Amino acid sequence: MSLVLEGVTKVVEGQTHIYPTDLTLERGTMNVLLGPTLSGKTTLMRIMAGLDVPATGRVIWEGQDVTGMRVQDRKVAMVYQQFINYPSMTVYDNIASPMKLMGVSQAELDRKVREAAELMQLTPMLDRKPLELSGGQQQRCALARALVKDAGLVLLDEPLANLDYKLREELRAEIPRIFEESGAIFVYATTEPEEALLLGGKVATMWEGRITQFGPTPQVYRSPKDAITARVFSDPPMNFTAVVKTGNQIAFGEGQTAPAPGALAALPDGTYTAGFRPDHLHLRAQGNDGLHFKCTLKVTEITGSETFVHLDHAGDSWVGLMHGVHHLEFGAPIQVWLDAAHVYVFAQNGQLLAPATFAQAA
Repeated sequence: MSLVLEGVTKVVEGQTHIYPTDLTLERGTMNVLLGPTLSGKTTLMRIMAGLDVPATGRVIWEGQDVTGMRVQDRKVAMVYQQFINYPSMTVYDNIASPMKLMGVSQAELDRKVREAAELMQLTPMLDRKPLELSGGQQQRCALARALVKDAGLVLLDEPLANLDYKLREELRAEIPRIFEESGAIFVYATTEPEEALLLGGKVATMWEGRITQFGPTPQVYRSPKDAITARVFSDPPMNFTAVVKTGNQIAFGEGQTAPAPGALAALPDGTYTAGFRPDHLHLRAQGNDGLHFKCTLKVTEITGSETFVHLDHAGDSWVGLMHGVHHLEFGAPIQVWLDAAHVYVFAQNGQLLAPATFAQAA
């Protein structure tokens, strides 16, 4: 069983929302669509479900062209960020509704409803109406309804965004296991790189209506093929700076030079873009091989156990993610260190030339 998109596009009032897209999703896999708001995640899912018809291209399901088939005629379940339930029905009947349409026996229906309710911590609420529930409980009701439908394709459009932190963390870990036994294809849309890493499976990074890379989630994270993918799969986004290589030296603006580290050492002389993630910047030297940069502190954000440090480096805006609480003076000069092993090198057109050496070893 597979879902195949062949040259799929979507154009609305002359504006392209999805550029030509080819994608194959296999049975029993978790597939994450990762990208910022308006990158095309929901539009692509609606095409997969049959809620929208592509402008060009085909949707192939189990070898059959279903491009023009109504969503009602497909075995699809979809859960949105904004939970959708039947307000006049009890939670029990909401969860049971797809099975009633399929003619499932009462005994089997009751068993599945109660199993799903137990899993979603809804058992005490089965006799309530959705409007008597909290937002998180209503979303869990929608998830339970998708769970019992036995759909071949399950589409989850940021389904945990409105849940409280504790429940969100629990369900992130549970969702792959919850649906694993069904053998369905799962597509999960999110804006959060951390969520993609927790869910595992495969990830398609999206940017302005295009899939920039698709593959096993750890592989895409460690070896993004271009600067856009690296930016999407980093939170906060990856930091970038122009570097000029001359001989065995590189210049980082403002006259800062250093021996060419890692992957840069083997590249021809020229101008490149160096990229590195915020958590690889440090306020103290981390050994003898680190690169140091003179910056100006713009803003700090303390989030409890971590501090986001916003920096200006020769006109480039960087963010560092530092462990611990740091009280720093705004506008003050500050020096930060970076391990050369964590530097990615991109060509001026954005294509990856050399991954960080730690990524190659991972």
